[in-house]
Amino acid sequence: MNNAFMQEAIRLAVENVRSGKGGPFAAIIVKQDRIIAAGANSVTSTNDPTAHAEVTAIREACRALNTFQLTGCEIYTSCEPCPMCLGAIYWARPDRVYFAATASDAAGAGFDDSFIYEELKRPHAGRRIPFEGMMREAGLEPFRAWVQKDDRIRY
Repeated sequence: MNNAFMQEAIRLAVENVRSGKGGPFAAIIVKQDRIIAAGANSVTSTNDPTAHAEVTAIREACRALNTFQLTGCEIYTSCEPCPMCLGAIYWARPDRVYFAATASDAAGAGFDDSFIYEELKRPHAGRRIPFEGMMREAGLEPFRAWVQKDDRIRY
């Protein structure tokens, strides 16, 4: 845990708001006490709903390290990650995540993602955006091909 890294994430989040580039979120990724990547929310400036700070920083870090996993890294984020970012973090597998503001703090500023957690508990057809399965048998073919592939890279 390093206060300077968190201060940098918070500084980037404030700068992002003041510049008009996006929301009040930023994240940095550290490896061996060195910042290797940074990201700030740019959802509205890029018209990309996945352009959250953590996702952007993870993409940059993986490019910089030439890997799809962030083992040996730590993420410092200005706010507790949303469900999408949480998923990306788990897939990236950093050693630890530090956050400053909480999800409740974000909700108080108008960034409430608690409905997503509630949606995940609902049956597919009962969600705000209904999910319908189709062509399951055909959809299993890519998995069969994967399992048969001798040189697959596990992740």
